[in-house]
Amino acid sequence: MAPTSFPSRRLTELRLPIDHEPPALIAAIAEGFGVPDSAILSWQVHRRAWDARKKSQVMLVYTVDAVLDRAVETGMPTPDMGYQFPAIAQARPAKRPVIIGTGPCGILAALILAEAGFCPLVLERGKLVRQRTKDTWGLWRRGELNVASNVQFGEGGAGTFSDGKLYSQIKDPRFLGRKVMEEFVEAGAPEEILYIAKPHIGTFRLVSMVEAIRAKVTALGGEYRFDTRVDDFEIQDGQIRAVLLESGERIETDHVILAIGHSARDSFARLHQRGVFMEAKPFSIGFRIEHPQGMIDRHRFGPFAGHPILGAADYKLVHHARNGRSVYSFCMCPGGTVVAATSEAGQVVTNGMSQYSRAERNANAGIVVGITPADYPGDVMAGVEFQRVWERAAYVAGGGAYQAPGQLVGDFIAGTPSKSFGEVLPSYKPGVHLTDLAPTLPDYAIEAIREALPAFGKQIKGFDRPDAVLTGVETRTSSPLRITRGKDFCSLNTRGLYPAGEGAGYAGGILSAGVDGIKVAEAVIKSLAGL
Repeated sequence: MAPTSFPSRRLTELRLPIDHEPPALIAAIAEGFGVPDSAILSWQVHRRAWDARKKSQVMLVYTVDAVLDRAVETGMPTPDMGYQFPAIAQARPAKRPVIIGTGPCGILAALILAEAGFCPLVLERGKLVRQRTKDTWGLWRRGELNVASNVQFGEGGAGTFSDGKLYSQIKDPRFLGRKVMEEFVEAGAPEEILYIAKPHIGTFRLVSMVEAIRAKVTALGGEYRFDTRVDDFEIQDGQIRAVLLESGERIETDHVILAIGHSARDSFARLHQRGVFMEAKPFSIGFRIEHPQGMIDRHRFGPFAGHPILGAADYKLVHHARNGRSVYSFCMCPGGTVVAATSEAGQVVTNGMSQYSRAERNANAGIVVGITPADYPGDVMAGVEFQRVWERAAYVAGGGAYQAPGQLVGDFIAGTPSKSFGEVLPSYKPGVHLTDLAPTLPDYAIEAIREALPAFGKQIKGFDRPDAVLTGVETRTSSPLRITRGKDFCSLNTRGLYPAGEGAGYAGGILSAGVDGIKVAEAVIKSLAGL
């Protein structure tokens, strides 16, 4: 008997008007395969993007997987995106693998190990996500910093207080990003993150998702311990043997995943003292800039600005300055707010955050300048001290109490201190103190940003408007060092130590950190299974 259906096949670049009716997509699928509508047994959208190069005719661009009742040569076979574990535990390991950190990298590493039956122990210096949220609001509303529970430390990691972007430019031939997305959907994220081109989920949804994943890990035999800071590492003959807690407790283990994030400066220092191989790496520093979100929407979408499918518009900009520095937009947050993100007393650090709705009045982004280890000579910890210098300078310029220093774009370009706000009001809490931002970054960075802003204004009309607001400083764009690892994902000189995620210099965002957590967990599984 002839088969009634054939394996799923993928069509790309199906282009339809933004306001098309649902039957139009089915008709486009049939036309693409060269079959009648009735030949399509099932279909699903793999990806939906938009093309706004012609503002008068914004188009949706689909990639679709479909099952037909006949063989066709059009399109390509739909790839198998299912996840396969490298091994399944036959018994609970005598020495449990330890994960330090509960950001996206640590969470996904814990989930993979738990699903494979290896019962990880997860250690987090900060608090559970809801208590951590209260502590973070304490800084934003009252200027009270908890150095162990803030934007950088606590369940969910720094990504919890962000735009919740779930896209990346990493190469992903094994579709590990799909595994991350599917776990997020199971934990409560909207299903649209599986197919829209630039998915995001926002802070409030991330909170409940993080809790759901923790519950799953715990049900599978994993264990979480919060308010538990790792203070030291016991290394013998080039092999990790134990981690030592602030409380004095010693936890014996042969496998430690370091998912500590880019702000765990005390951990970096201790690992350096213990001789774990590290190297300085480039990162970026700059300011946050705010504009009316409607201005950005009109530039990107023209008459379609505000369309519900398009949502709040984003942008991506880069300028190569005459002094050799590159200036670029970083972590753009449509319809969001600028947030206080320091983790150390007497310092000011900014970051951007959005909720799922992206409905706040301002768009914000980092405008940052690339720097290299040549800009902060010294040992591998010199980058950390470089960051601290400018974070302290921002605290002083802001007048204390964790207010941030700010300046209007027109005044910044002219080199004059700002006295009052215009139409654009800053969103940073606990407040912005208008001043001169020049003392808060190196001269070469100030020079490059002053040159870049008018150049960006030629790409987005109004970007350099005089009353746009700059808020300082953004220094935690990425880790200032790399805890280098080999092809087996272990530290180059410490067996059983697995540097991972943003803190180790191997990721940059929620999705890439989650994917890296999966890869490192797989390496641990292979080691524990003797593969």
